[in-house]
Amino acid sequence: MPDARLVLPLAAMVATALALAGCGAPNGTPRITPGTAGHPRAVVIVAKDYTFVPAVVDLVPGETVVLQVVNGGLVVHEAVIGDATVQAEWERGEAALSDSPPGSTPLASLATDPGGVRVLVTSGQRTDAVWTVPRDATTRTWSVGCHIPGHLAEGMIVPVRFVGPDGLPLATGPSGGTRATP
Repeated sequence: MPDARLVLPLAAMVATALALAGCGAPNGTPRITPGTAGHPRAVVIVAKDYTFVPAVVDLVPGETVVLQVVNGGLVVHEAVIGDATVQAEWERGEAALSDSPPGSTPLASLATDPGGVRVLVTSGQRTDAVWTVPRDATTRTWSVGCHIPGHLAEGMIVPVRFVGPDGLPLATGPSGGTRATP
């Protein structure tokens, strides 16, 4: 028979976790205090071989964030945040390096700035970048992708979900957000 001194506290912790899980907005997004230039909101993205955590990145249009990109993998990764045009530009830019010799991954650059933001991070490191999410971001569908040769093909891309401060998703696409944004 299990020791009651262990079972009761464990049951209490499970009950508390279940209760807290139901306290956020639908889809598990809690209320968000949008970041400002003076106080950016921390958004942590962990890059691992070959995935991102979290599986969906929540951003509030117009807010300022400090992207804290952590590389928990064994090779260099990047987090490119932007719409399909931004993702395609970085995929083309990185593809030019796919035939480079073995060794450290060379750094890609683009001739023009397609917008969005790119954070490069080496194995075991964290790189921070302060960025203001465009207010009109909801007019397009955005994602976070890694375009180091072969990484996107392995599925290293997750969606960006634009939310209001209440944590509820905003409409995205050609019609843009249908709810007021900060």
